Amino acid sequence: MTPEQLREGWKREEQAAHIHGWDFSHIRDRYEEEQDLPWDYDAIVRARLDREAMLLDYDTGGGEYLLSLEHPCHRTAATEGWPPNVELCRQTLVPLGIDFRPCHDPSTIPFGDSVFDRMINRHGSFDPREIHRVLRQGGIFTTEQVGENNDRDLVEQVLPGLEKPFPGLNLERQRRAFEEAGFEILDAREAFRPILFYDIGAFVWFARVIPWEFPDFSVDRCFDRLMRMHRTVQRDGMVQGTIHRFLIVARKR
Repeated sequence: MTPEQLREGWKREEQAAHIHGWDFSHIRDRYEEEQDLPWDYDAIVRARLDREAMLLDYDTGGGEYLLSLEHPCHRTAATEGWPPNVELCRQTLVPLGIDFRPCHDPSTIPFGDSVFDRMINRHGSFDPREIHRVLRQGGIFTTEQVGENNDRDLVEQVLPGLEKPFPGLNLERQRRAFEEAGFEILDAREAFRPILFYDIGAFVWFARVIPWEFPDFSVDRCFDRLMRMHRTVQRDGMVQGTIHRFLIVARKR
């Protein structure tokens, strides 16, 4: 394909870069990530979740993972702050009897003190002191987080010199924050693993749906750098970056 044909194809991916909930199926089989994390978030959550527990999923996205747990709806609550997902949750969670409340500030969770036995949060915002407030004594918070160095090598390839969007989001600092907030740490792990793109159109779509990592990214702005990445795919079959994840399981003292 000529460079202009590639540009046209990539711009179509750019225009298609919208997600419903947190659905990356548009680029399924065209990229890979989180295939080899040294923990299983779902198994960790389920191991500590009994059916009598009051459960809160903070930053639930579209509620997809929460619903997969099949927890009793009258003992389930959720929050979400991104407007398209707020509307989606109203349509999917509320009719089931799940106590859904919009929330965009992790420091002001719209529930009372000591309400929940379990709280989960995957790739969402959090405030350890506010989590401590809404959990009951002995309540457990489980989170898997995207760390501050996530995709930084990919960002550098297309938008060199950008500052990290979330400095300090790493295991050492956040573990300390939970301990200072009054938690006992039950599990704490960190991992750096590959993320692979098998075509640059998939990367374009990916970069456009996470603008906090790739601010002001566009095909036209980054075209020459995308062409260099394309040549890497032609040579190696893929372009590779690095994801940063960490896990914390903490119990309220």
